[in-house]
Amino acid sequence: MLFGCGQGPRGKPAARIRRSERRRSRSSHSDISSSARNPLSDFDYNANPNVVPAVVNNLATCEWVKKGEPLCLIGDSGTGKSHLLIGLGTAAAMAGCRVRYARAAKLVNELVEAADEKQLSKTIARYGRVDLLCIDELGYLELDRRGAEMLFQVLTEREEKNSVAIASNESFGGWTRTFTDPRLCAAIVDRLTFNGTIIETGTESYRLAQTKARTAKTNARSA
Repeated sequence: MLFGCGQGPRGKPAARIRRSERRRSRSSHSDISSSARNPLSDFDYNANPNVVPAVVNNLATCEWVKKGEPLCLIGDSGTGKSHLLIGLGTAAAMAGCRVRYARAAKLVNELVEAADEKQLSKTIARYGRVDLLCIDELGYLELDRRGAEMLFQVLTEREEKNSVAIASNESFGGWTRTFTDPRLCAAIVDRLTFNGTIIETGTESYRLAQTKARTAKTNARSA
């Protein structure tokens, strides 16, 4: 598309277009592709017995996405939350759903930048249109009130219409460290749990268990 000198589409100043393009190029999200190999096939249930295969297999049918229901994956670092989050997102993409993945802190940064450029409504609407929004690493960093309110707007835009799946290293009781306003925190928990599924992946590192298992096999072969 060609624009007139110093102008963007609909006569918008080119400088504003360039700022928007820079913001999009730094965008926090990525679309999960239906052509990707599904990482769910690699999940080692023996390494994390807290995760029930039947529950994950049921979620992989994507009925919850079609119904607009939420999913929460809660557990310590290394317990397989992100693995499951991306795997279930890939399953939804393979089923024909529009899926977007974002890390929580980067998503909030994008929303703040959009607000500064008076593009917040458009950005929230864009995140509201996908069938499944996967938010990873929620709870790793404290969010200020402004950022938390913007994230709440994204969740409200999607409520009971389109699914949200989150992975967090904090139990719900610890979310007040991320969302410092207690009432806002309670409202966000309500949005993310109503009619939803909660999977607790535990406290023992799934990655560490896998590494120990591989080491044991290697030692057994070399013995």
